[in-house]
Order: sequence, then structure tokens, then C-alpha cells
Amino acid sequence: MMKKINIFISCTLLLLITACSEDYLEKFPKDQLTEATTFTTNTNFETYAWGLYSNLNIFNDAGGWGHFDFIDSEYHGDLLMSSSGSLGSSWLWQRVTVPSSSSNWNSPYVNIRKANLMIDNIDNSQLTAVEKDHWRSVGYFFRAYQYIKLISKYGAVPWIDKALSDGDVEALYGERTSRDIVAQNILNDLKWAEAHLNEDGNGNNTINPDVVRVLISRFGLFEGTWRKYHSLGDENTYLQASADASAQLIENHPSLHPKYDEVFNSISLEGVNGILLYKQFEYGQLTNRVSWWNRSSIGTGDLTKKAVDSYLCIDGQTRWTSPLFDGDQDEYDEFRNRDERLYFTVVPPFRVDTDGKNQLTWEYTDNPKHREYIDLMENLTDGSHKSLPTANWRGLIVRTSPHFRKFNEGHGYNVSYTGYRGYKHYNRFVDEQDADIHDGPIFRMGEVLVNYAEAMYELGKFTQNTADLTINKLRERGSVAPLTIGNVYDDPTRDTSVDPILWEIRRERGIELMSEGFRFDDLRRWKKVNEYAGVEKLGRYVVNANYNNTLPIQGGASEGYISPFGVPPGFLDHYYLYPIPSDQIVLNPKITQNPGW
Repeated sequence: MMKKINIFISCTLLLLITACSEDYLEKFPKDQLTEATTFTTNTNFETYAWGLYSNLNIFNDAGGWGHFDFIDSEYHGDLLMSSSGSLGSSWLWQRVTVPSSSSNWNSPYVNIRKANLMIDNIDNSQLTAVEKDHWRSVGYFFRAYQYIKLISKYGAVPWIDKALSDGDVEALYGERTSRDIVAQNILNDLKWAEAHLNEDGNGNNTINPDVVRVLISRFGLFEGTWRKYHSLGDENTYLQASADASAQLIENHPSLHPKYDEVFNSISLEGVNGILLYKQFEYGQLTNRVSWWNRSSIGTGDLTKKAVDSYLCIDGQTRWTSPLFDGDQDEYDEFRNRDERLYFTVVPPFRVDTDGKNQLTWEYTDNPKHREYIDLMENLTDGSHKSLPTANWRGLIVRTSPHFRKFNEGHGYNVSYTGYRGYKHYNRFVDEQDADIHDGPIFRMGEVLVNYAEAMYELGKFTQNTADLTINKLRERGSVAPLTIGNVYDDPTRDTSVDPILWEIRRERGIELMSEGFRFDDLRRWKKVNEYAGVEKLGRYVVNANYNNTLPIQGGASEGYISPFGVPPGFLDHYYLYPIPSDQIVLNPKITQNPGW
């Protein structure tokens, strides 16, 4: 509760200080907060810093848990698609143009200025030397966090390391700083912060050396692989930084929370193994709307057939090679004997009887087949998490899964285009609108493990021990047999330009981080967007006569795989870097546009 109040106060301080920093009065107003009166004691810096925490995203590239950029970004990849609209991804259908302005550019720089304000005022404060090092480290962390967003989208961007005023003409109207310098500055800031932060941060659930290491793990992998696959060079500097930070984290946090679903759907994440930083929510005080959105008629987010096919069978083999796979032409067969994470990410098949009405109660049907996964989920979870049948935000029962938008049996909530309705962020703690109270993970060890596995492979250091420390810990949580390097079942759908071991590492990353906002950026850094995502996105196998011939089937057939949008024209090569907003070029002609735009 105190933390939430501090965040509110610090947001107010940020607004006031930003305004006051541009005020050229000779005397400080006695009734207003200014830099000189705010940045004095350790308590002042702590209060101000709470406002910086509000800019940390729950999941990668999320604008907070009231926004869903973290899911929207994945629609441009190959594993997810929107279950609303009719045109598919703007990137894959080549509808992206140069924006007049963009929050992708503006918001990070606003937040960089906030971090710089704190950093600029450290030396003249009343802080001790140790306190100065700590808060400078906190400022460096938040500044680096924003620059990582910018470099991943735009490449070269202006590096600003102080809060600018109107008199800083050279910095205000300078050129873009080269990617090499920006990347090195980010890494330098993070390594300095790792070495100088208080070991325990400034209390529970705050920035500490391990939280910095997670960001190094993430950034080092992204930048290293981007440099490798986009032929920029110096990739090992960043890959090694990622591997070193990840290895330290694995040593410090050897255990994972055993229940995958509870990582994303828990009232409290305090003390949960593998959670390194999280956002707290409390009913009536600070709430989110992720589960409500997932359970409402406006909620979108389907997995593609490619995504579902990527989940292994429990014997560790692919669905194409395992004798445990029962086929995909029947929805119940398709889900049998699979990685348990699938059941927490896609609504499993079921059907219940609601007497043809939208109501809060239900009965089993006369067909025992319809309850197979209802019974399974009772063993895997409880009634407030992923129990079947699913329900909308009011508690009205969904009668069946798969449940199609174009054939929804009279209730249009929790519908799907592909038949693979995503519900990773679904829970039933609160059956109300905009009132979700479950905590949100910001940094977690699941990401660190797949980061470490991939970085070690790219460095030529991936061994069976590495697999056991990473991939196999995650597989164990899904009740899947471990990866054995000398006995890899070759996926017949594997990209032949990718080594089988690396393919399995990337598969595990896609599964573990599904619906968390990483996939589009992963494809971008591997330079594989068009090859993997610029193809026809498919859904379940259906017999269209069972749905009054309302569903779009691949090739116009009477039965087959659903194809909501067809084949897109594909991802253009110059799309790998986002376009610089035109207003920035108008304001500063020295800022040049990215190639091809």
C-alpha cells in the first residue's frame, strides 16, 4: 500500500519537476517543487524513483497492463494473430507508412529525460557516496531500459545523457548517434549499475543487481544476435555479456515456481521462485484489465496452427514424429499427450450444456468425450485459474471450444478466428470489468533460461549441462521429456538453415514466452520475419458443414485448415528498422530517415 502511494506521489513530482526545470525564474517558488528542493535526501530520491517504475512494462514492449501492445506486437509474427478485423498484420500486409509522430519514439525520450533529471542532481545532493552510487545506478538502469526500446526499433538514435534545456542547441539539433556507440553506452551503464547498486536495492521488489542482470541478459542477446544476423559485427561482446549475466542469475535463482500458470495468474507474486521484479495490484486501489480483456467480447488473440504444432508431446518428440500424437483432425485428439504449457495458453476443447442460454451455470453433456479436458484441468489447476468451461468477465459460461467468431452459437464473447483461443492471461479472481488484481511479472527466470541457452549456443558453448540448466528445467515444468543433445528428434518442418539444436532452443523460447511480446522482435533479430511470418496463417482442421459452411478454409475446400486472411504479400526488407517519425526530421533536419522509408 505504501509503495502504491509513493508511486502516485512520485508521478506528481515528475510532472512538477519537468515543468520547473524549464522555468527560468531567478528565485525558486516557495509553493512549488523544484529540482533544488526535491533532489536532496535519500528519501527524496527514493520517492522520485518510484515514478520511474511506472514506466517498466509487464511483459516485453507492453504499455502497462491497461494496454496490450505486448500482444499486438506478436500479431506481426508467426505464432499469434488477432481474432478481430479482416486485414491481418499491417507489417505483413505492407500497410506500414512513415508516421507523422509516434509514441515509439517520443515516450522513451520523455522517460529518458526523467531518468537524466535524477542523475543530474545526484552530485549536489546531501547523499552519501554509497547512496550516490546507488541512485546513479538506478538512473542508469531506467535510462538504459528506454534506450533498449529505441535501438531495437530504430537502430541509430540520438544519445542524450543529461536533461536538456533550450540552450543545449548542439544536443537538441544533433545527428543520430551510431548504433555502435548507443549499444556500448547501454551496456556500460548497465554494467556500472550492476557493480554499484545496493545488493538489496532499496527494499523488497526494487531494482537490485539481479534485476540489472536480467536486462543485460535480454539486451545482450538481442543486440548480439541482431549484429550477427544483420552482419554488423562485434556480436560476441553482447552475447558474452548476456551469457555472463544469465549464468549469475541461474546461480542465484536455481529454482522455478513449479506451476507455469501461476507465474502469470497469481494474486501475489511476493516470494515466488523465479520472479525477479513484478508489479503489484490491489482491489479498489490499483487494478489491471488483462484477464477482463481476455474474457470480453473485445479481447483478441489467437494462436496459429504453427504455434500449437510447436508444442512437443510429453515424450519430447514433435507432433510429426511422436507415436503419442493422435492426429489433428479431431480437436480432442490434437491436445492429447502434449506439453502442459499448451493447456495454460490455449483453451482446450470442451463442450457443456447451458440449455441454449447465456447463463452462469452449466451441466455436462451426454457425450463423455466433451469432458476429457474439463477433468484434466481439474487436476492441473483450480477454479479461479484455468478451470473449464471458460467464462466471460461477468461469469457467463462459454459453451464450447473451439468457439469461432463466424459461428459462435449465439454468444460472441471469447471467440476465435483460428479455433485456438489464447488464454494465457485468463483467470477468475474477479468477475468484474476493469478490476483484475493479479500481480504482473516484469522480469522472470523463464526468460533468463532461454536467453542463456541461446547466447551459449551462439557463442559455441552450448553443452548438455547448459541444456539441463535451461531447456530441461522448462520442459520439466511442462511434463515433457528432456532434451538430449546426442539424440535430437529432427523436426521435419525445421528451417534447414538452422541447426537442429538451435531450432530446439528457439522452439523452447517461443513456447515459454508465448503471448508475452517477444516473438516479433525475435524474428527481427534473427532476420526471419518474412520466412516465418510472411506466409498463410492457419487454424484448426474443420469440416465446414459442421459450421453451416461459414468458416474460411484453406484453398476454399469443404474441409481442412482454417485460413482467415490467406497469403500476405510479405515483410519488406526495409521494415526491419522502423521509420523515423516525420515530425522529428522536420524539427531536426540532421536526423536522417532509415533506409527504404
